[in-house]
Amino acid sequence: MNDYESKPWALPEGIDMEKNVIATYCCTIPKDYDMLDIGAFMAVEQSTGTWLPVPGETPEVRAKHVAKVIGVYEVPYHEWGVPEDVSDRQYVIQIAFPSANFEDKFPMLLTATVGNISMVPNLKVIDLRIPEATLKGYQGPRFGIDGWYEALGIDKGRPLLNNMIKPCSGYPLEVGVDLFYKAALGGCDVIKDDELIADMKYNSAVERVKTYMEKERQVFEETGEHTLYCVNVTDRLPRMFELAKRVVDAGANAMMVNYVAVGLEAMRALAEDPAINVPILAHMDVAGAYFMSPNQGISSPMIFGKMARMCGADAMVIPFALGGKAMYMQDRFKQSVNCMVYPFGDLKPILPMPSGGITPANVADAVNTMGRDIMIGSGGGIHAHPQGPTAGARAFRQAIDASMQGIPLEEYAKEKEELGRALGLWGKKTEIKGA
Repeated sequence: MNDYESKPWALPEGIDMEKNVIATYCCTIPKDYDMLDIGAFMAVEQSTGTWLPVPGETPEVRAKHVAKVIGVYEVPYHEWGVPEDVSDRQYVIQIAFPSANFEDKFPMLLTATVGNISMVPNLKVIDLRIPEATLKGYQGPRFGIDGWYEALGIDKGRPLLNNMIKPCSGYPLEVGVDLFYKAALGGCDVIKDDELIADMKYNSAVERVKTYMEKERQVFEETGEHTLYCVNVTDRLPRMFELAKRVVDAGANAMMVNYVAVGLEAMRALAEDPAINVPILAHMDVAGAYFMSPNQGISSPMIFGKMARMCGADAMVIPFALGGKAMYMQDRFKQSVNCMVYPFGDLKPILPMPSGGITPANVADAVNTMGRDIMIGSGGGIHAHPQGPTAGARAFRQAIDASMQGIPLEEYAKEKEELGRALGLWGKKTEIKGA
């Protein structure tokens, strides 16, 4: 063992990138502080040691398990002194965490890389670089993008249309059945529960599955198109796993889970359970508590993309940043989508589902930005159509058809009454071009 192996510092070239997770943080500190020392404290605190030396933290233990600061980059990068009018300095810092410290345990990965230092002021996790060997410990999405299209029996090449039943909660089964039938009849490929209704005393998830799936068969006989129903199985643990099996036994062909609320490892358990043989839609609620602060927490591309993908989401609801009501930056939106679909070890890609105030007027922008293999989510944009949910769904399908053919919506709407009425009500909200 050389003198450097037990130190909490290293050059990037001095470590094995395939045996370490590289965590990247942004940090703001008072200008008189030394970021190298702070980084070393963070590395030791999150791996082998504590604030005081302890007998068991031997050089041999450190050599195998201590995290190491491998990069400290100030922005701007002062060289000859910090100007007097500058009170704080901004850094990007990278720390290498030995994969042996957490193996394939996702909660332990978070404990190491986020853990206690999440309480350090003005420190945010912006990325985790996961080595191939660590990714192999994760099944990831069982179905992924292709699985949604295969479950529907259709070829890829156009966006899927998802409707969330509104009102969000409080309605009896009879209301939901009627709305499900009308939306499916209009051409919704996927219909999901709102995140605010799960297995409730006033509206049982199992009964919803049984009743909705009977309507699904009826719609298929009428239209020749299948509909996937994402029933929300979010619940207490372990009751959620029991509920998931019950809804599958009742005929569910898809499910949804509020994955941050129940915990990503809980979603992972659903995804890796052989008895849960249906695609899983991950809903984004509570995620903002992690990423909304610019100076604290975990970045949205991590929450929506890499973490959800590692833990088995087949589709991911993401706030629509090109119009509608979602308060989300366009560049973060694009980064999050990239983390869902770009190569990431052997893990299958996640189907992105932009959602939040979307109307038919937004379809072309979504396609131009993300491509055709997406799932467009709309609630009020379908249910609030002046001619009802069936017409609302048809208006979206017409907007999708127009986008596939490269025809301007206003021109296509001249021959499509449902689309024309939707555009007359909501208009064109964005002018975003392809990226």
